[in-house]
Amino acid sequence: MKREALLNYLNGLLEPEKFRDYCPNGLQVEGRPEIQRIVAGVTACQALLDVAVAEGADAILVHHGYFWKGEDTRIAGIRRRRLKTLLDHEINLIAYHLPLDAHPRLGNNAQLAKALGWIADTCFGEQNIVWRGRPAQPQRVGEIVASVSHALGRRPLLIGDPQAPVRRVAWCSGGAQGYFEAAIDEGVDLYLSGEISEQTVHLARETGVAYLAAGHHATECLGIRALAAQVAGDCAIECRMVDIDNPV
Repeated sequence: MKREALLNYLNGLLEPEKFRDYCPNGLQVEGRPEIQRIVAGVTACQALLDVAVAEGADAILVHHGYFWKGEDTRIAGIRRRRLKTLLDHEINLIAYHLPLDAHPRLGNNAQLAKALGWIADTCFGEQNIVWRGRPAQPQRVGEIVASVSHALGRRPLLIGDPQAPVRRVAWCSGGAQGYFEAAIDEGVDLYLSGEISEQTVHLARETGVAYLAAGHHATECLGIRALAAQVAGDCAIECRMVDIDNPV
C-alpha cells in the first residue's frame, strides 16, 4: 500500500483537522513510500522502534509521537537516537493524539466505555474530550474498580468509598485529571482518568466523588489496539499492536 493512500485513509477515519492539538497528527517522520507491515503502540519510545526494526516494519503507528508544543526542539540525546533509528531504517512514523482519544468508535474513551459496559450520553470539557454517561446498571465503586482491573490488566488507584453507589460516571483517558472538577459539576459519582496529583486526592475526599487513576498508558492501549485492527482489516496489510509495558 502506498504511504499516501494509507495517510488518506487514516485522515479520513480520524479527521485530525477537527482538533487543536499539541503535536502534529498524521505523518511525523517520512520513511519508505510503500507500506506492507505496521507496528502499532501507545508511544514511539525506543523500545517500540527496536521492535519495528527487528520485524522489518515499514511504519510505526502510535498515539504519542514526537514534536510536542513547548518541548526542546534540539536534535540531541534520546531524540537524536530515536530519529536516527527511523531514518536509518526508512520507517515512517505516524501519530494521532486527540483524534484517537475522541473517535466515537475506535477512540480511547469509546473503547473504555465498551470494555467497562458504560453507556455514554454526552461530552464536555475543552474540545468535548471528556465523556459522561452511566454504567449499564447501577454499581458500587468497588465493583467498578474490579471491572477496570479486569479490563486494563492492572488495579487502579481509588480515592473514594468502595461501598458508594455509582449511577453517573465521567471518563477521559491519559492525563485528563484536570477535568475532574468539571466532572464534579456535571453531577457524576465517579471520574476515571489515567493520572493523579496531590490536589486531586483532596478534591475527591472533600466532594465525595470517587476518583479512579487507572494509568496513563493503560487507559490508552485500547484505542491504538482498535485502530490497528481496523487498519489491518480495511487496508489488507499487517498492522500489529505491541504493548511496551509502562507502569504509570
